[in-house]
Amino acid sequence: MKLLPYTTLQTQLPERGKHVIADYDNTIVYVYQAFRPSIADYAVAHQQFGGPDYRHGRMTWIKPGFMWMMYRAGWATKPNQERILRLAVTRAGWEQILREAVHSSFQPTLYPDQEGWKEALASSDVRLQWDPDHDPYGNKLERKAIQIGLRGQTLHRFHREWLVGIHDITPFVVEQRNHQGNPMVPEERVMALPGEIIRKI
Repeated sequence: MKLLPYTTLQTQLPERGKHVIADYDNTIVYVYQAFRPSIADYAVAHQQFGGPDYRHGRMTWIKPGFMWMMYRAGWATKPNQERILRLAVTRAGWEQILREAVHSSFQPTLYPDQEGWKEALASSDVRLQWDPDHDPYGNKLERKAIQIGLRGQTLHRFHREWLVGIHDITPFVVEQRNHQGNPMVPEERVMALPGEIIRKI
């Protein structure tokens, strides 16, 4: 995990707009999830999700943006989000997930009407949502961050085919939340994606 100061990273990223920003290379994309300790312990030990507390039948959300995860989990202080996992996902799998994604709210430029959007939403296992990104203090930015919800067959493929590594980065998160003025963060950049995916999302 290559790190750099938060303020340095911000000089390299767009100030506004919707962008898929992640730590990635030609084969792997890193995303984040937060869980209670029992789920995280099982996932790290077995390098897969399971155990008595993990529910495969519910939608689970993944976030490629480290700071968006920190905002949602309160830097690993919110109940049931005390452990932060960094997941290595195949780039092919990540792009397939984006191809299947349907926006969680109606987008008139992408769907012919609300009924068409509702039908697409009901038939898809992937939700796409854009939300304001946040700075280390929790303040909203003009730039939007993406998060993806998975369920059903796509979640099964995520677990069995596309997820290739689970790493617990909670100690790093705990250390950096004491430096919220300018914490060290994973180096991220705008992700280059095929044109059909950019138009879809």
